[in-house]
Amino acid sequence: MNVRLISIAVYLTAILVSAAVMGGCTTAPPFVASLQSQPQAAAEEDKEQSGSPTDADSEQDATTSAATPLAGAIWIANEEGNSLTVVDAATNAVVTTLTGIPGPHNVQVSPDGRTVWAVSGHEGLAIAVDAQELSLLGVAPVGSAPAHVIVSPDGATAYVTNSGDNTVTVLDATTFGVRATIPVGAFPHGLRASPDGRWVAVANLRDDSVSLIDATTFSVTATIAVGARPVQVAFAPNGATLYVTLNGESAVAAVDLATQTVTGKTTVGNGPVQVYATPDDSLVLVANQGSKDAPGTTLSFVDAASLVEVGAIETGQGAHGVVVEPGGRYAYVTNLYGNTVTVVDLANRTVVATTSTGASPNGVSFSPLTPNDGAAAEIALSLPTHEQAETEGGVEEHDEHH
Repeated sequence: MNVRLISIAVYLTAILVSAAVMGGCTTAPPFVASLQSQPQAAAEEDKEQSGSPTDADSEQDATTSAATPLAGAIWIANEEGNSLTVVDAATNAVVTTLTGIPGPHNVQVSPDGRTVWAVSGHEGLAIAVDAQELSLLGVAPVGSAPAHVIVSPDGATAYVTNSGDNTVTVLDATTFGVRATIPVGAFPHGLRASPDGRWVAVANLRDDSVSLIDATTFSVTATIAVGARPVQVAFAPNGATLYVTLNGESAVAAVDLATQTVTGKTTVGNGPVQVYATPDDSLVLVANQGSKDAPGTTLSFVDAASLVEVGAIETGQGAHGVVVEPGGRYAYVTNLYGNTVTVVDLANRTVVATTSTGASPNGVSFSPLTPNDGAAAEIALSLPTHEQAETEGGVEEHDEHH
C-alpha cells in the first residue's frame, strides 16, 4: 500500500471539505475522486492477499443466504372459512387446509413449534393441533367469544381472551385444564406474553386500556390507559417497551413498562389491527386493515428507536395479521378482505409472494416445523361442542382426512 499516496489523498480531501463548507460544493473533482479511490483499491487488494473477506465476498454471502429456502410453515386462521391454512415457507404454496373449526379468529404456534393453538369463536373452544402429524391433540372450553390465544415462552401455559365476558382463561398447555379465569377490561382482544414470561399484556378494545397480568399470580397488577380502541399488543425483544395498535386513532402507541405510561404515539395507516416487533428490535410492523367499506391495504414500518413511520408497502385488501419468522428475513401479512397471505422481504421491504387462503384470514403464526410428507390436501377435524368439551374432555379419537 502507498502511504504517501494516502497522505496526499487525505490532504486534498481536507481542502475539498473546507471548500464545500464555505462555498456549497458537494462533488469531488475528478482528480480527487481518483486519488480517494486508489487507497480503497489498495485496501481491497491487501484484503484479498491476506484472505480477509472483501465486499464482493460479503455480497455473495448475502445473496447465498437470501437464496436459501426458509424451512417451516405459516399457519393462518380463516374465520369465515372455518378452517386453518398451512403454507410451506420454502415454496409459499399451500400444503393443506384443516376444516371443521367454527369461526377461528386466531392461531398461535407454541415456542417449540410442535403445537398449533387456535380458538373457535363460535363454540367457545381452544384447540391444539400437532404441527407435523396434523392431528387434534386437545380441546378446552373457554369463555364467550374467544378472540386470541397465546402460549407462554416456556410452553407450559396458554392464555385466551374472551371478548364476550371480559375475561382471560388460563389453560394448562399439557392437560388442557383451566388453571384460572382472570377478569380484565371491556372486550379483550389481542394479547402477548413478555419475552421472559413474567407478564401478559391484554388489549381491551372497548375501554381504551391494556391490562397487565402477572403470570406468577394470574392477577391483573395494572390497567394502563393507552388510547382509542386498542386491538393488539407487541413486546419489544428486550421486554422494556410494549407497542399497542390504536384502531380508533390510526396510530401505534409505545408504553414504558417500568413507569406503565405511554411515552409516544405515531400515525400509521387506516384502522391498524395487529402489530409485531422484529427480532433485532429495529422495526415495529403494523398491519392496517381499515374497514370493509374502506379497506386498508398496507403494512407500516415504524422505527423502534424514534417511533416514526419510515415506510409502508401494499400487501392486500384488509391487512390484518402480521408475524415475523424467528430469523427476521420475512414477515407474513393476512389480507382479511382479499383472502390471501402476503410474504414480505424485510431487508428489501418488498412483496415476494402472495398466496390464496380460506375466507377471511385473520391470525397468522410461524412454525419452524413443516407437516409430515404425504399430508392430504384437506383434513377435517371433528370438534365437540362447548357443552361436550365441558363434560367429556372434548377430544375425538379420530379425524377424517380427505
